[in-house]
Amino acid sequence: MEYVSTRGASDPVGFFDAFSAGLAPDGGLYVPKNLPLLPSSLLVEEEPLPYAALAWDFLSLFDTDHDPEVLSDLIDRSYGNFSDTMSAPLQQLDDDLYVLELFHGPTLAFKDFGLQLIGNLFEDQIARTGTPLNVLGATSGDTGSAAIHGLANKKGVNVFILYPEGRISELQERQMTCTEADNIFPIPIQGTFDDGQAIVKELMNDLSFKKEMRLSAVNSINIVRILAQCVYYLHAYTQLPQSARDSVNFIVPTGNFGNVFAGWLVHQMGLPVDTFDVSTNQNDILFQLFKTGKYSPGKVTPSHAPSMDIQVASNFERFLYYHNEKNGAQTKAMMEEFKRSGGLEIPNFNASNFTATRTTDEDIVENIRLVKEAYDYVVCPHTACGFQQIPENETNVILATAHPAKFPDIIEDAIGERPTSPVLEKLKTKEKVTYPVEATPEAVRAFLVENGV
Repeated sequence: MEYVSTRGASDPVGFFDAFSAGLAPDGGLYVPKNLPLLPSSLLVEEEPLPYAALAWDFLSLFDTDHDPEVLSDLIDRSYGNFSDTMSAPLQQLDDDLYVLELFHGPTLAFKDFGLQLIGNLFEDQIARTGTPLNVLGATSGDTGSAAIHGLANKKGVNVFILYPEGRISELQERQMTCTEADNIFPIPIQGTFDDGQAIVKELMNDLSFKKEMRLSAVNSINIVRILAQCVYYLHAYTQLPQSARDSVNFIVPTGNFGNVFAGWLVHQMGLPVDTFDVSTNQNDILFQLFKTGKYSPGKVTPSHAPSMDIQVASNFERFLYYHNEKNGAQTKAMMEEFKRSGGLEIPNFNASNFTATRTTDEDIVENIRLVKEAYDYVVCPHTACGFQQIPENETNVILATAHPAKFPDIIEDAIGERPTSPVLEKLKTKEKVTYPVEATPEAVRAFLVENGV
């Protein structure tokens, strides 16, 4: 399998190079050169495969660089520490309404599906090449903790995660800052996730610095993050009763577009899904995109769903590449225009297979309350966005992106109950360790030079 850049000016590379590079040399994002079709046998299994077995069947289509036995071991180690035997169990709430629980990993969020695998892949890469790495990322909440958990105390790698100070939940911050691991550097910045992501992209695009510091990425700009997240859509579909598979709609809370893009990608490979609902919070750039065809970021407004407080969705470039029928030069020109003008109107924008909803903070609280009353089920604030406008006469699968215990204050406000988790309770007794750095590329660059492995 070869991977090409969305901007068309970099040579194709294999799985190892696409994974380790993160961003392509021309500043684009890697995508598979050709999407394989799903083996039909995966869609007609009478019983759903164990998650690790399904992940191997899927990921082996894309990772042709590892020996099959090595890939199998990496996958087993990545998902062997999830708390549910199904890893991503499907819960039925009503006749046509299901919730796909993606919070049974070690940090209680859907990011674990990509970042547990990425952590083991980095460890494999270091052992295979003998070259240490510095991993750089930005987070709006859950990516950082999942990346840190996957890489804490691993030899030959230091991890630098930028996050917007005061704009993530207390427990999300503790998951990043209470690891007691010497190779972890949580970096609070004054600003937004978009500010942190812009710094990461600028440093990753400085090719000489990237080579000198041996930088790699954990954000969903890394194609492996997306491929790993494709698997749980397939897993959800195979858990549905045969009678419920005729008209399936996935409802996906998303801010950076990676989660829903993963579903759309596996749909392009043959997963028989009708639509994807892009569920946004009040930072609704993606809602506006699918309503108007205009991609126009505004100011980030802090919300009850902080992991979705994003206005520049990194993975939109991958979708734009496919919208442009894989024309890298056209995609590059459009992204450069977006950088110059701060907005983009997409000609002949095709929003087929997509719908979108917008959820305010007041809606989030109300949805949490209504779901509890109707189904005796508790959802996190991000998942609550998926309950905003549920289509009728379809099988609806809402992705539950995080455990409600990560956001106890909002849950308590909504239903008078304060959810807890033993994993999170342990963090409250530990001291937070952070490394504040000015929110500029120059300051972060200097910190990496001083503290890199």
